[in-house]
Amino acid sequence: MAEKQQRTIVLAAGGTGGHLFPAEALAQELLARGHKVVIITDKRGNAFKSVGDRVEIHTVRAATLRAGIISKIKAVTDMGIGILQARKLLKKIKPDVIVGFGGYPSFPGVFAGQHLGIPTILHEQNAVLGKANVWLADKAEQIAVSLPGTSGIKPANQNKVVTTGNPVRADIVAVRNNLYQPPSNDMRIFITGGSQAAKVFSEVVPEAVGKLPDDLKKKLSIVHQCREDDVAPTEAKYKIAGVKVEIKSFFNDMADRLKTCHLFIGRSGASTVAEIAAVGRPAIFVPYPGHKDMQQKFNAEVLSTKGGGWVMLQDTFSPDAVAAKLTELMRDPKQLEQAAAAAKSCGQPDAARNLADVVEKKIATLKR
Repeated sequence: MAEKQQRTIVLAAGGTGGHLFPAEALAQELLARGHKVVIITDKRGNAFKSVGDRVEIHTVRAATLRAGIISKIKAVTDMGIGILQARKLLKKIKPDVIVGFGGYPSFPGVFAGQHLGIPTILHEQNAVLGKANVWLADKAEQIAVSLPGTSGIKPANQNKVVTTGNPVRADIVAVRNNLYQPPSNDMRIFITGGSQAAKVFSEVVPEAVGKLPDDLKKKLSIVHQCREDDVAPTEAKYKIAGVKVEIKSFFNDMADRLKTCHLFIGRSGASTVAEIAAVGRPAIFVPYPGHKDMQQKFNAEVLSTKGGGWVMLQDTFSPDAVAAKLTELMRDPKQLEQAAAAAKSCGQPDAARNLADVVEKKIATLKR
């Protein structure tokens, strides 16, 4: 069999971890297959730590469209500059394919590529097609989705859709091999506020655990990620509550934290939900309420409707409600074990391979 030829593939991704982490997972897979990977990102592109020394990383201007005429003018200007920067880069790089991961920071690279005639593939992490991908979908060669039935795709573009799953980084997928052990003498909870380190968790959870009976408090061990300026006051609240806690603004060992936790509490961004399902851990999801299309609620329901976790909307995420739920779960750990198994059944550990296959199949149709 002829040896596979190395090709150059550009990944356009930036913004929050929900867009960056799937791109990082695909980069890992493409590198393992012998391809050259180039990343076009925004100023937050330093997140590509696991592949940073093996790929070219280029930063272009990008912006989020916000309310207000001045903000919109600035965003459009920044996007225009970013498109010109990306166009110049792409002419030099000459990639075979561009893969865009949604979010405004992906737009300049994909848009510039489409207008240079470079084949583009879009990946959508959420259950609802995001704005950037909506704008780019008509000229994309294919639209890879994480979930069957992803909404927001025009009927005319449905023939481009392929379901791959949401790529999860290799170190997190590896946790899948560690079977979930329900809590007995201890209960380890891992809490994150997502890419934006949501303050609500720092406000609600310490007070909630303070309401638990003493016999349950003694079993608790909490790992909590929050904003830098919330670390000290949140730690103080946990000490008042009388529970063990490790609290930081960032954890760079997510795989280990997921491996050792009995329960995850956090937002339900697409990558978070994909990681929880991949490793098979029970979760209490609190969807971000600021999305008009309620994408995080739909993401969480992918697991909760299968018994893989519980959804608490932010307006019901109160200390009393959380204390009641934790008491219920700690008194009946069988619920946690069942939820872990259900979550794992929803996992898609092969998603990075599936998406890499889509990329290679597209490349195979090209003439060089």
